Order: sequence, then structure tokens, then C-alpha cells
Amino acid sequence: MDSFPDAHKPGYAVYSRTSLAIYDALVLGLSNRWIWRCPSSHLVALYDQHVSAKHLDIGVGTGYFLDKTRFPVADPRVTLLDPNRECLDKAAARIARLNPVTVQADALVPWPKDIGSFKTIGLNYVLHCLPGTMTEKAVIFDHAVPHLDEGATVFGSTILQGDAPRSGAARKLMQIYNRKGVFSNEADTQDTLRAELEKRFAEVTIERIGCVALFSARKPRLA
Repeated sequence: MDSFPDAHKPGYAVYSRTSLAIYDALVLGLSNRWIWRCPSSHLVALYDQHVSAKHLDIGVGTGYFLDKTRFPVADPRVTLLDPNRECLDKAAARIARLNPVTVQADALVPWPKDIGSFKTIGLNYVLHCLPGTMTEKAVIFDHAVPHLDEGATVFGSTILQGDAPRSGAARKLMQIYNRKGVFSNEADTQDTLRAELEKRFAEVTIERIGCVALFSARKPRLA
């Protein structure tokens, strides 16, 4: 991780072998259902709706969603991209049956040219961990576009602030995470997310469940 920009590290360096061991129970179980009010079943359904036989997953966590989703073929080509080696190893081991390719890289800088192209790119719970405003972090979509096959879809989810409904517990937890740099979503709203996606894609859908935005985007606008 030392070779990546220091400003990007707080959002992913927190994921150690120890924290990943409790991530599914704490984040995908407790926080998603009771704090963010978006049970993980909705995120699995998002994967089921969009995931393809040629998929790149960015910010892979524990590999939970790739493990739970139903791929359209028995032997999909799956690539995992993350700056954190612990996350890559954990996710790759979990879906070892799929023989994933792992790429240790920072998605906020231009991606390795030899990574290839994909029918789907997943960005699940990534944007709220990236530093900066939505405009600044949306450069990740610019890096994605050259790696999209014709008809490909970018999809994912992110935790919002702004006018998103949040309980007192959600507000407090976001404050803590933003102070520590684990989150950087103080200015993230559904409107800013839509604006950045629509700058780059002709077809955009966003559904908000609790304070989580589930999005998909297709048909890149050519510069």
C-alpha cells in the first residue's frame, strides 16, 4: 500500500485481517440493517440484477457479494481490484472456485492498461470511502469508461448524507467515520451522485434505500 497516494489511504488502510474477520457481521449485518437502513439483501439483489460473465469488482471487501450473487454462467471471468492486499486475499480466497484475477491498484489513479475490458464493473460501498467531493471522487468513473465493453454497465452503492434519511445513530457514526477518514461523504448527496453519473453516461438509475444509494449507469457519453 506504500506506493499509493497518502491522501487515499484512510479509506482503505483500516481494513486489516482483524477488522475483515468481523466485517460481515458488523457492517453487512448490523450497520446495513439497523444504522444505514439498507439490509444487505438489497445489495445482493443489485449484484444479481447486473453482474455479468466478465466482471471487475473494485473495493472488494471480504468478497461477500461476489460469493452470494448468481453469475449468469458457471465460469465467469472475475477480476478484483483493491489497493489493500488483505482485502484482495480475503475476497480471492472466498471465491477461489471462480479463479479470480487480483490487481492491487488504486482506482482513483489511471488503472493498469493491461487490466482488460469488462461487461460489468462493480463499485459497492466504494464512493463514500474515497476522499474529496463527489466531483473529485467521480474521476473513478472516468478511469472505468475505457475498460467498458459495448453495452457494459457500471453499478454499485454508496452511503449518502444531505437529505438522505438518517437516524441519530447514523449521523453520529458518520461523524466518527468522517473524522477518522474512513468515510469522506459529508458533501455526498443523491443529486451530486446523479449529476456526476449523468455527465458520463446516457442511462442512469438511482434508488435510495435508507441512506444508501444503489445506482447503475450505461452508455458512456463520448468526449
